[in-house]
Amino acid sequence: MEIRITEVLTKKDLKTYIRLPEKIHQNHKNWVHPIYMDERTFYNPKKNKLFLHSDTILLLAWKGKEAVGRIMGIINHQYNTEQNLSEARFFAIETCDEYKVAQLLISAVEQWSIDKGMTKLVGPLGFSDKDPQGLLIEGFEYAPVIATNFNFEYMVDFVKQYGFEKKVDLVVYKLDIPEQIPEFYSKINERALKNNAELSIVKFKNKLSLKPYIVPVFKLVNETFKDIYAFAPLNDQEMKELAGRYLPVLDHRFVKVIEKNKKEVVGFVLSMPNISDGIRNCKGRLLPFGIFKIFRAQKKTKQLDLLLGAIREDYRNSGLDAVLGIEIFKEAHKAKMEFIDSHLELETNTKMRAENEKMGGVVYKRYRIFQKDI
Repeated sequence: MEIRITEVLTKKDLKTYIRLPEKIHQNHKNWVHPIYMDERTFYNPKKNKLFLHSDTILLLAWKGKEAVGRIMGIINHQYNTEQNLSEARFFAIETCDEYKVAQLLISAVEQWSIDKGMTKLVGPLGFSDKDPQGLLIEGFEYAPVIATNFNFEYMVDFVKQYGFEKKVDLVVYKLDIPEQIPEFYSKINERALKNNAELSIVKFKNKLSLKPYIVPVFKLVNETFKDIYAFAPLNDQEMKELAGRYLPVLDHRFVKVIEKNKKEVVGFVLSMPNISDGIRNCKGRLLPFGIFKIFRAQKKTKQLDLLLGAIREDYRNSGLDAVLGIEIFKEAHKAKMEFIDSHLELETNTKMRAENEKMGGVVYKRYRIFQKDI
């Protein structure tokens, strides 16, 4: 049967586009639904301000009246200008197990990119590194965590068959939570706190106590992540929108902040009990009762997911990473967690990888961003 490629131009098409992965992955054991409330916000240019400095295209593949694939094309002009690039991105690719569908979708984005004057196509990559990125290439037996992709193995083969090559890998570590903190880590922690008497660890009593730190934490992210591949800085409005999305499911026990003289945030780590089972149980629909399924899953899980962390440049190599790590391990142990998922880290981030490996962490998932000259 002929495969047709059409652009998403109507609300009906957008609904088909957003819901298509649920159909493709209906028998995929470990797949986790997206949170549909967040998906609708992401694809709404009135709510997602990243559309303002990007060209985008959404495409669907059809066999007769049945949608069998989708893809998004993105040209982030702000990032390209800053990095002196002429690079387009493909994102959110989902297809049935048929190469021709993937071929036609990627080809359509490739031609669109050429027409826009681009010379390279990379992906999967969204507007920034805060969106799910890369195709899973190792660790298919494990369930995904929030803000990560989970694809069939055939999708990797399709992208390679089209002519894409590796651009960069991102790795995920699994760290078992120890009964006792290793002595060498404890000594680093003691030395760091002794040598930096102006610093203190913020103790949060509840979710409300997190609010005053939202903007300072994200400003530190802007400052420290500026050289990371695909990073796009957040403005104040985007900071508040991200906070609004994650605050309901955050647990204050697993957010740790270090501040200087009780007024400057110089380091933090943000983590949360895994919610994958809860999202799967409510099928990505938070209302009216889905959110309660997520809360129940958080109480039962033995997995803690790291989401984000940073240390201000003038305090790096001073042991603050150990201070934050020990604080998280202590809370995880008290909560009877068994292991930590490190979330995605660039394979080139040797310092962070070394820290994970010091604590016995092993790589158990690997994602790959691909590239192709066009």
